[in-house]
Amino acid sequence: MKRILSLVLAALLVFVMAGCTAAPEATEAPEATEAPAEETPAEEPAESPAEETPAEEPAEEAPAVDPNFKVGFIFLHDENSTYDKNFMDAATAVQQALGLTDEQVMFKTNIPESNECYEAAAELVDAGCNVIFADSFGHEDYIIQAAREFPEVQFCHASGTQAHTAGLANFHNAFADIYQGRYLAGIAAGMKLNEMIADGTITEDQAKMGYVGAFPYAEVKSGYTSFYLGAKSVCPSVTMDVKYTNSWFDIAKEKEAAISLINDGCVIISQHADSEGAPKACEENNVPNVAYNISTIPIAPNTALISSAISWEPYFTLMIESVMNGEEIPADYCATIEEGGVILTELNSACAAEGTQEAIDEAREALVAGTLHVFDTANFTVGGETLTSYMADVDTDADFTPDTEVVSDGYFHESEYRSAPYFDLVIDGITEK
Repeated sequence: MKRILSLVLAALLVFVMAGCTAAPEATEAPEATEAPAEETPAEEPAESPAEETPAEEPAEEAPAVDPNFKVGFIFLHDENSTYDKNFMDAATAVQQALGLTDEQVMFKTNIPESNECYEAAAELVDAGCNVIFADSFGHEDYIIQAAREFPEVQFCHASGTQAHTAGLANFHNAFADIYQGRYLAGIAAGMKLNEMIADGTITEDQAKMGYVGAFPYAEVKSGYTSFYLGAKSVCPSVTMDVKYTNSWFDIAKEKEAAISLINDGCVIISQHADSEGAPKACEENNVPNVAYNISTIPIAPNTALISSAISWEPYFTLMIESVMNGEEIPADYCATIEEGGVILTELNSACAAEGTQEAIDEAREALVAGTLHVFDTANFTVGGETLTSYMADVDTDADFTPDTEVVSDGYFHESEYRSAPYFDLVIDGITEK
């Protein structure tokens, strides 16, 4: 049956989207690794009819698959955004893995966080999409609107907060434990700081990092804090300044913020913003950089250290196969580092400090084993005090009312009560500019 099911999925569907942008042309799918079943040689007739081997029954035919199955994606920007490109690459990879044609996978790009998102979703429904995914935080209210209007279609949304309380069977949120990936990337930064201290490039009290953030949201604060704590785990004297651009994607503002941080004495730059502005500024100023979503080695070969990213392939596979098979999609799904939902790009040996990969590997094993917690309250303070209790806004309302105790067992339980981050503290050692 497994082989039959794989044949069903591989045979998928062939109809073109109407009025929507098709997915980028996929590269040619690799040849199947499983060899076709060998033909059984015909047996010689037995001497006695009674001893004849009964003819084999014909193989069971695969059940018919709905030829109209389609999946739609709504992206805030296009492939020029590192954030959106990460989603697009995952969608294309899953398309190829499941055997979906370009006509069955529909992209809507440059869809702002406005009613245009609802309109894009409605157009995808009219084009026959069975499941629709939107990738930006501000898309959520418009996707919920579409989900209420089109209950026969499944809607999924990245980084949102409302699915676990909305009570809609066809609306789902998804995110990942990216704070763990940022922590590991922070180790790469901390190791580089140690190298710079050892060779006399900087002193211990000059081990200051800069961080280009998009908005002062919990997702950004959780990310920059985990990055800082990763660096601090190997370089105790590190501090960090954060500058916000108040935009998810603005090449000029991100580059300007990075240069400002460099001029303020930051010797390593990282980011939670969606363009290549900051990495390019680092390359031009010979400052090591830790990026997000994609490897920046091609544009910053001398200064790119590593990048953390969410791999959306596991979720997209789950999302699509669940709808194909008539199964439920989890209301609020958080991909883990163990299952491949959180990844690091390749470490740049031309820039990274010796021993960095070993330090990352050791910490990753501890994260997977549960013996290391990123937000261990023994490793940071807030206003000079150890954090012993914190009521977080998990069940989001209009006033962002704190509602859930998230500190227990000695650590802040990020992304356990919902997938989207809710760590929104500014800890000691970090300064927001």
